[in-house]
Amino acid sequence: MSDPGILVLSSLVEGDKHGYAIMVDIEQFAGLRLGPGTLYGAITRLEQRGWIEPVPSEDDRRQPYTLTAAGRRHLAAEMLTLERVVRTAARRLKQA
Repeated sequence: MSDPGILVLSSLVEGDKHGYAIMVDIEQFAGLRLGPGTLYGAITRLEQRGWIEPVPSEDDRRQPYTLTAAGRRHLAAEMLTLERVVRTAARRLKQA
């Protein structure tokens, strides 16, 4: 699983985070290191779709983001699709 958008949403389920914290979290739970361009491109797309939004920060250098209700629903739907794919692949591997 390497879709940057899904990885960012998955990171934000745990709570608000700024870009670097999202990148570190993704590396820890997925074993993937997203480059800054990939990460911030995904953040921009997710924000445009209304799935995440910036939250006020006392630190002017770092912009934290939060998962919106729409983002949570989208992630849940994507997880159902991924679960179907995993079940199908596992079943097919057993038959091969």
